[in-house]
Amino acid sequence: MTQDVRDRVIAIIAEQAVLEPADVGPESTLEELGIDSLGVVEAVFAIEEAFDISVPFNANNPETGEFDISSVGAIVAAVERLIAEQRDRG
Repeated sequence: MTQDVRDRVIAIIAEQAVLEPADVGPESTLEELGIDSLGVVEAVFAIEEAFDISVPFNANNPETGEFDISSVGAIVAAVERLIAEQRDRG
């Protein structure tokens, strides 16, 4: 599942950045990829929809909260954690 989650998250981020998925690496930051604050919000919504999860993200203060958007790899890890938590509850 990890590779599938990673690939899907990268595809979502690449779409927001208007890049090819191959151009999006785990160390990349959203800022480096040219994604602005609106793009971040749109990516979060797309991730929620793609994985049927609720992301604890505050668009007014994205640096706070439980959802780490510091890099693509951090986003993938956060999504995997949310999926696991939802599975454990369900």
